[in-house]
Amino acid sequence: KKRVMLVDDDPEALSLMERILTDEGFDLIKVSNATEVGLKSAQLSPDLILLDFLMPEINGFEVCKALRENDQTRSTAIMAVTCLNKEQDIERIFACGADEYLAKPFRMEQLVEKVRQLIGRGRLVE
Repeated sequence: KKRVMLVDDDPEALSLMERILTDEGFDLIKVSNATEVGLKSAQLSPDLILLDFLMPEINGFEVCKALRENDQTRSTAIMAVTCLNKEQDIERIFACGADEYLAKPFRMEQLVEKVRQLIGRGRLVE
């Protein structure tokens, strides 16, 4: 079973994504605190991390950079799921290492489709 880590400080967003992805048959790891992402992803090796970019303690840009700098998580696929939608924000999201971007609010089909694509493809490690 493919394993997806959900990172969001909003409990409603987490439970929405959880419902959608559980129905699709994925194994889920939920993280509501950005500081735990590095440790948990190194321990549990998810196939994909869905990362909210606007969180209180550490923002997604920092989390994403840290994941890319760690050998254990460097090749994990990361999708930003965020309400940031300005062009320069999206450029920054990709610049810090995200593989894909999904704007909130999203439609269920969009989420499922992008998750499937990313998990099917894996990350192309440089």
